[in-house]
Amino acid sequence: MSQALVLITFLAVIVVLTVLARRLHIPYPIAFVIGGIALAFMRHIPRPNPEPELIILLVIPPLLFGAAWATDWFDLKRNARPITLYAVGLVLVTMAAVAAVVHFTIPVFTWPLAFLLGAIVSPPDAVAAETIFEGIAIPHRIAAIITGECLVNDATALVLYRFALAAAITGAFSLARASVAFVIVAGGGTLVGVAVAFLLEAVLRYITRRGFADAVIVSVVFLLAPFGAYLLAEELHVSGVLAAVAAGILLSRRSSGFIDSDSRVLASSVWRLLIFVLNAFAFLLIGLELPAILAALVPHVRDYVFYGLLLSATVILVRLAWVFPAAYIPRLLSRRLRERDPVASWQQLVVLGWSGMRGIISLAIALALPYTLGDQAFPGRDLIIFFTFCVVFVTLVFQGLTLGPLIEWLGVTETSQGSKRESNLRIRALEAGVARLREEEERRTSPLEREVADRILDEYAQRINLLRGGEANPQADDAKEIRVDRTLQKEALAAERHAIAEMRRAGEIPDEIYRSIEYDLDLATLRLS
Repeated sequence: MSQALVLITFLAVIVVLTVLARRLHIPYPIAFVIGGIALAFMRHIPRPNPEPELIILLVIPPLLFGAAWATDWFDLKRNARPITLYAVGLVLVTMAAVAAVVHFTIPVFTWPLAFLLGAIVSPPDAVAAETIFEGIAIPHRIAAIITGECLVNDATALVLYRFALAAAITGAFSLARASVAFVIVAGGGTLVGVAVAFLLEAVLRYITRRGFADAVIVSVVFLLAPFGAYLLAEELHVSGVLAAVAAGILLSRRSSGFIDSDSRVLASSVWRLLIFVLNAFAFLLIGLELPAILAALVPHVRDYVFYGLLLSATVILVRLAWVFPAAYIPRLLSRRLRERDPVASWQQLVVLGWSGMRGIISLAIALALPYTLGDQAFPGRDLIIFFTFCVVFVTLVFQGLTLGPLIEWLGVTETSQGSKRESNLRIRALEAGVARLREEEERRTSPLEREVADRILDEYAQRINLLRGGEANPQADDAKEIRVDRTLQKEALAAERHAIAEMRRAGEIPDEIYRSIEYDLDLATLRLS
């Protein structure tokens, strides 16, 4: 009965917090973290104690797979240098800075435990960043760098976390062995992810050829992808995180060639819901555990709150201190880089430095710490979870709510430029549909086909004008006319889809805009089926 009560309470709180987030116009991760605090002070609510490894398995693979699926591959390649500097260099520096601060201020934290906490709070969160960016006119390149960074740095931090946890358990650590193991674990995880992606693609193509595929089956296969990649990689003792990331990126790039519109629309909805629920799960779970954690910290709670704020300031200041040298030093050392890729303005660098929101990944890792170490309680577990929550709360709420006003104040918005670019790309896709209908004019022999084709061409012209201003088109009434109308519209939609796919392969269209146009085409295709 208590488990049922937890589930009902969990779902009810999600609904309430989501409504409040929409009403207050704040990103839902911020509402969830505040709701988690409110939940901590509610009495007579069952407090679940999930298995640590179960939290890692249920939360991290699907979240990173979803973030990888939404990642623009060309943006990732274009910004590989800054992404690497942030996702590897900054994570290491942040981990070291946090470890030094906590080791020298709190005696209970040995170096292994200090580095463990540093690894947990070092990576900004992809889901938190993308959610907060939705309502903000953030410059495209900054958003691309942060998204790519958050995707890769989660993998970096989780590998470092494994090493730090092993050091905390065994009391031994070798930098040379860890460095070699890092390369092997990272490379092996990536290869496993690529192999799983190709295997699942082959499975989907096979069942499609045999006529067994439908939207539900395809969605289930994609749901299995992150868990399959993660578990296989972990079984082979390589990075399950990088396996999930690699599988997500590869399947995202190749999925347009082997899944239909119905499956794509359903899978997109499934993943949005899953990521949303997992975010709520982690934030509310920390709220349910906070009372027990705070009780264990008595009578020093006030002191630990101060230390939590100190650690939050540390991760914020380290990032701000990193962005300027990371932008200027490589260009000072390379004339070619200066000419090919001029340095961003100081305003953009400030925005980049202020976009280090921590989120669900850090919480999930902290909650996944083991309860015991041998026959004793895991040292500092409650403190690590508490400090992690403090860092997530400060960066997510404080930085998340001030990022939009900061961008406006610095004058680095790109709303009009982004909208204009998307409109131009949509027009190119529509023009491809028009060109396809023009090519087929000679084979249309009946007056009905010519009449319907002319009306569709007129509709396409109006849709193009609608991006600059336009009107809708009357619908056909005759059943035969409707069939011809649908056939011709499907041909034009197929041409549009081919056009945006070619632009994507050539790197001319960002994945964000590509998916937006593709989603509209999917809906249009479903409407005609």
